[in-house]
Amino acid sequence: MIGVFDSGYGGLTVLAALHGRLPRQRFLYLGDNAHAPYGPKSGAEILALTRAGVALLFNAGARVVILACNTATAAAIRPLQQTWLPAHHPDRRILGVIAPMIEEIAQTPWHSTAGAHEKSRPVETVAVFATRATVGSGFYPREIALRAPNIVVMQEACSDLAGMIEAGTPEAALQTTITRHVGALLQRLGRAPDKAVLGCTHFPLVEPLFRSALPGETQILSQPARVAAAMVAYLFRHPEMKDFAPAPVAPLCLTTGDPDRVSALASRFYGRHLRFERVDSVTDPGAPESAETLLDA
Repeated sequence: MIGVFDSGYGGLTVLAALHGRLPRQRFLYLGDNAHAPYGPKSGAEILALTRAGVALLFNAGARVVILACNTATAAAIRPLQQTWLPAHHPDRRILGVIAPMIEEIAQTPWHSTAGAHEKSRPVETVAVFATRATVGSGFYPREIALRAPNIVVMQEACSDLAGMIEAGTPEAALQTTITRHVGALLQRLGRAPDKAVLGCTHFPLVEPLFRSALPGETQILSQPARVAAAMVAYLFRHPEMKDFAPAPVAPLCLTTGDPDRVSALASRFYGRHLRFERVDSVTDPGAPESAETLLDA
């Protein structure tokens, strides 16, 4: 199976895009709703929770796990890939949702740096709306600058938005919050951005509200669609990671929260019925005792 991990509901936007492109692929989704949202947490907390979720999915049979959460990707993917996987799961893979977006924005492959042609490339501005932890990590501006230094990145930490979405906040209140965050970014930038990234997988759930708040000429890039396209390409390069059923198969869904409540809200966000089963968050028996061990590696 391919595992999909998120702090809560946001990863369902990625799961829906993945399942739409790969309807016969077996997917196992885990939402860590008991600890959501991740945005206000420290890097060490996010790393520990992400490691536990990935370990659970690996133990359930997933050979590849997608971190369908920008916050988890920004805080955890490098220490997990560079230190934890080689030591404990060398035959497994962890992929994130930020790299496909960086490739889309920079128009260059992930494993490349800026070339001479970048000097003549027109200056573009990209607005990134994300959680406080993702913005604080500097992941988006740092990685974009390595590949496309002519792109100006302006970030806005929407610290309260993911939690509001998780709580099922009414649309009017969500619109007020989104309009405030968009207005703050536009005031700092001084003009309409060329592109906007909804850098939290919860945010595509309210993309129409961002669309109404942003200038009409600003293009909103679709993270779920880009991640799904990248996964199709990955499976083409690594066919041994595929697990296709004879006919379309529904994803299996797990949560560390209340399965009845999560199922009701998830079905609304996902667009079709989803039934979640409850699991306890587990830690990998071979994992280091503390997240700081990985953060320092």
